[in-house]
Amino acid sequence: MDVSSLLCDGFERVRHGVEGVLSGIDEAHLIFRPDPEANTIAWLVWHLTRVQDDHVASVAGAEQRWTAEDWHGRFALPFEPSATGWSQAADEVGAVRGSGALLFGYHDAVHRATIDFVRTLGERDLDRVVDTRWDPPVTLGVRLVSVIEDDLQHVGQAAYLRGWAERAL
Repeated sequence: MDVSSLLCDGFERVRHGVEGVLSGIDEAHLIFRPDPEANTIAWLVWHLTRVQDDHVASVAGAEQRWTAEDWHGRFALPFEPSATGWSQAADEVGAVRGSGALLFGYHDAVHRATIDFVRTLGERDLDRVVDTRWDPPVTLGVRLVSVIEDDLQHVGQAAYLRGWAERAL
């Protein structure tokens, strides 16, 4: 298996998880919170997609799907277009709303852009330094694996929360 295929597989697993979490879900389940400070499914999926969009667009030298395809306007969230969910307060988490179809539409657009980029990569590309703010500096390979790892954690949280919501509502 080549590098591109391996990374595509990782991002396909994220997409599959997101699709499973959002399949047939209603708004009550999307915004369910076990307590007032908890994340919602809507926020978790939005956030993991925003981070993927932000990070992959940055290393690809491309515009984020969030702005390029006006997902920011479609969601109409009360945040700056640059917001990804990092360090958001509970009230901001609660402001993320939208249908399962809207959330999946955005995720699917980001996924397609991600796969298009990852398919261009070869083994040598992974050593390119993409972030010098860390010691050691972050390479493209490390950044992409980090995005997959973070996304899979959040989609697992969303799946767990969906099960909780289905029992509670």
